[in-house]
Amino acid sequence: MASTPEYVQYVCEQIAGVGAVRSRKMFGDYMVYVNDKPILLLCDNAVYVKKLDCIREKMAGAQTGVPYEGAKEHYLLDIDDAAFSCEIVHELEQTVPLSKPRKRKTKLS
Repeated sequence: MASTPEYVQYVCEQIAGVGAVRSRKMFGDYMVYVNDKPILLLCDNAVYVKKLDCIREKMAGAQTGVPYEGAKEHYLLDIDDAAFSCEIVHELEQTVPLSKPRKRKTKLS
């Protein structure tokens, strides 16, 4: 079951104020970007964040899970706690690099 558009909107509202927030449908679910950096992965109405060193201490008690088959284990973020979610998103936004632009395939004549 994919995340609902209402849930995606709720997640974006919960982290409003940490930067320019937008979402994009990907892989049948959603990626949430902050300042054009991929920060949150939404799968089945759950919020996943990569297990990065910058948030390890703050997320020590968090549940973990795998957002989709073949993915690495991620932290599950309690998005209902807006203050904590904004704190985590801010840390991640400072660390995660901008996505590299994809190269377009050129057609051969």
